[in-house]
Order: sequence, then C-alpha cells, then structure tokens
Amino acid sequence: MKMPIKNLLFVHVSLLFCFSLSAENIPIKITKQYLNLPVSQKAERKRMSFSVDGKEDRSFVIRLSANPDYWVFCDMAAYKGKTINISYEGDPSGLSKIYQDDRIEGHENLYKEKNRPQFHFTTQRGWINDPNGLIYYDGEYHLFYQHNPYEREWENMHWGHAVSKDLIHWQQLPEALYPDHLGTMFSGSTIIDYDNTAGYNKKDNPAMIAFYTADSSEKQVQCMAYSLDKGRTWTKYDKNPLIDSKDKWNSKDTRDPKVFWYTPSKHWVMVLNERDGHSIYTSKNLKDWNYESHITGFWECPELFELPIDGNKNNTKWVMYGASGTYMLGSFDGKTFTPEAGKYYYTSGSIYAAQTFTNIPDSDGRRIQIGWGRINQPYMPFNGMMLLPTELTLKTTKDGVRLINNPIKETEQLFTPVQKWSNLKSDDANNKMKEFYNSDCLRIKTTIKLSHATDAGLNLFGQRLINYDMNGNMLNGMFYSPQDMTSMELSADIYIDRTSVEVFIDGGIFSYSMERKPDSNNTEGFHFWGNNIEVKNLEVYSAKSIW
Repeated sequence: MKMPIKNLLFVHVSLLFCFSLSAENIPIKITKQYLNLPVSQKAERKRMSFSVDGKEDRSFVIRLSANPDYWVFCDMAAYKGKTINISYEGDPSGLSKIYQDDRIEGHENLYKEKNRPQFHFTTQRGWINDPNGLIYYDGEYHLFYQHNPYEREWENMHWGHAVSKDLIHWQQLPEALYPDHLGTMFSGSTIIDYDNTAGYNKKDNPAMIAFYTADSSEKQVQCMAYSLDKGRTWTKYDKNPLIDSKDKWNSKDTRDPKVFWYTPSKHWVMVLNERDGHSIYTSKNLKDWNYESHITGFWECPELFELPIDGNKNNTKWVMYGASGTYMLGSFDGKTFTPEAGKYYYTSGSIYAAQTFTNIPDSDGRRIQIGWGRINQPYMPFNGMMLLPTELTLKTTKDGVRLINNPIKETEQLFTPVQKWSNLKSDDANNKMKEFYNSDCLRIKTTIKLSHATDAGLNLFGQRLINYDMNGNMLNGMFYSPQDMTSMELSADIYIDRTSVEVFIDGGIFSYSMERKPDSNNTEGFHFWGNNIEVKNLEVYSAKSIW
C-alpha cells in the first residue's frame, strides 16, 4: 500500500529530527505549495527561520505545538524544487507535525467555519488589521492588509493581499510584503506610476508602487517597493528608507504613508502620521521627499482627498481624517491643508484605520472606503475582519457640509427581500420578527417614530443595536441630532453578520459598528422597545455568502 504524501512527510521530518537533535537546521525539499504548521495559543512564541543556500529568507515568531489548537500555513510556491532549512528556537516537538501539501490544513471547512463572517472579508488564517494599499487597476480592486499569517493575535506584520472584481467577492493571494532587516511591514498605500516618475515602468506596463512603514524596536521609517505584475510579486527599493524622521520629531511614531498625485502642481503628495498629527511631504520622483507642513490633532492612518459637495464638481472641499473616524474639512494647495473648522465624526464603534481606494476611474468617480473591524472571531484560526466597503460623499445638512457614509451599490447583490411591513406597533413588530431570531445573517431596514417616548431602540437577544435617547440626543453612546427633530423619527439600515453588526443611520449621516454579542440568558430575540413607539417601516432581507 502506498503511504499518503502527508504521512511520508511526517516520517521524513521526524527522522530528520531524530538524527538532528543537536542541529539548528532541519532541511526539507519543497515539492508542494503549502507548508502547514501546528499552532497552540498555550505555547510560547519562539523564532522560526527559513534559509535557502545558507541565506536567511524568512523569519517570524510562532507558537509551534505538537498539540495544536489550529493550523496555519506558509505559501511555498517560490521555493518549489529548493531545499529550505528550518530553524526553530522553541520546543522542537511540534516540528515533527509540520507537513507540506497542495492544500491547507482544514481546507474542507474553509469559509464554512461556525464563526466565519459570511459577507465581510476575512483572511484564511491568522490575524488581520488595517487595510493597506487600496487601489483599482486593470479590472481588479486590490486589498492589502496588515497580517500575521502565523497566529490569531497581533504579531509578525506582513502585507496580506486579496483581489476582487466587484469589491464583494475576494480571492486571497500570497503575502505581498515580508518583514526585512529594517523591520516588520506596517501600514501604507499604493499608486500606479503612469508617467514613470520613479523609473520602474517597462514599455506599456506601469509600475504599481507601494509605500509602507518598516517598524523596528528602535524606530519607524518609510519605504517603498514596486511590482510589474499587478501586485503579485514585489521588489523593494534598494535605497530604503525614503524618510527617517525620528530625530526631527523625537518620536518613534512616524508611520502610515498615504501617497497620491496632485495634478495642479504635478507632484506627488505623501500624508504621514508623525508624533501628534499628519505631515505633508512632496516629491517629483517618489524617491526624494520634501517636508512641507504639519497639522496636529490626528493619530495614525492619514487620509486626504477632495470631494464635490452635493455632487457639484465645481464646488469641492478637501477631507482629512485619521484612524479614529474623526475628520476635518478644508482646502489644500498641494503643500498645506488648511482646516475651516474643528473636527467632526461620521462613524464610530469597531471601525478603525479606514482607507480609501486610489486610481478609481474618472467614469466611476466614487470615493470608496474600507475599514478594519476590530471584531473578535471566537475559537477560529483567524481573527479580525474588514467592514463593508462604503462610498463617502459630501452633502449639505442642517449643520453644514458633512461627510456621508453608505454601503456601495455592489452590496445590493447580496441581499434578497423577504418581508416588508409598515405602521406597526412595537409588539406587532416583535411578533413578526420571531421567525428571524436564529438567522445567522440578515439585513434590516426600519424607521422608528418615537411618539411619546424619550428613548427607544431595537435589541437582538439583549444587545442594543439601536439605543436612541432623544432627551440627550445620544445614539449608542454618541451625540446625534437628526435632520428634522420635529419628525421624531429615526431610520436605520442594519447589516447583521455572524460576528458583527453595522448600522447606517438616516441615509448615512452617521454610522457605527459593533461585535455581535447576544446575551445567552436573553430569549427575546429581536425586540423593539420604547413607550408607545411606532415602527413605521420594517423590511427584512436574507443574505448571501460571498464565499
């Protein structure tokens, strides 16, 4: 009987280990695409390195264990036919369980796991946080992201990579950027260098260029890499770093470059978080950068872009925001952002480090954003998620021009109308919602009229999806004043996935997100509450999986 490849490799590694107890390196000839690694959260993190021809190529920390809670993997396509040496500084007992295959361990259940979000992007394995390098190019939307491929907790920052044709259905690709001698790969952005300003283009093939922060224990520096195959493989600039500004600011906190082309002055702009705010740098060639200005009051993951007001391209404002979801409106002359007022907020909750896509075609013209959802995926071999892609617009409100945030039109394909009612008392609405108590995924659109109530809302198994206090103008803990207070109405578009809830209020004037946390002792399911409230509109949609 022929022994399965997986078992043969177990024996191969075990024998190598038995004869190499005093050796630092265990050689494996790579013949398959993936190297599957057993991990336990109870094990200590220790360093593992891969070397080829005596040169270290990858190095990371991992909780390797002979008694794994789950498995992670390394894509080894670049090493096929080569012999790698694995060095591990921790308990060697887990080494005997490492094996290679053309499928990842657990592939048969991939995207069907109990707590796998069904219409939000998640990585196959490991930790995920900030979206990076969001860009559209040649029919593909690229989502790069902060990724620890080797554990469900933060560490080992790489740039993960996924692509989509419609911003809804995603294909995960191999890691784009790996840690190097300058540090781990922190957040950043990408551009397409159509005019070959950096000199990397080949004939009619413009370079995709990534700008990122390399983080070490001493400092954070700004670097770049380029790709000539639509982001599949990358070459790092041999003179990195581009910017090392620790001494200027007397702070390690210099990170998250967002780069874009400023047409009026025909130069590149980099917005960079430095110490207590965002700095502006400019460049003609993407390699040499000049410091121009700085504005305080923001923290991490800067954004700066121009939007028309009420759709009028002849009347625009610039928007600057940071990771927390607060923003300023103002003007920008290519070197200095001048705010016209203090900060506002348009979203809150689990969202963090949202970024917008560059290179969206003029024929589309939308400013599309994706944010990291700081949402736990319990008991899963992955953690964190991306929230729904949304379109940002500027509209005139009763308080002045404000940023509006709504799910993009492409999300409509995921949701099918199931039921629709109008003019219900809260008890009637609660009865009609009983059939949806145990639904994994739903979309609900509703309008609540407060009537005699000073506060009202909607719960799901005790968790308050909407909690509006009209007296204090507080909505789920944040100040919110509806456009027409005399109407006493509040509308909400609610997206419920397996582990998350996103809510868009009054056409996107305010939005928030949260981890889905039902109270195990609560049996009431969906429950509208509030003194004599009226549920003027109630629509329920089923949800399709993106997987």
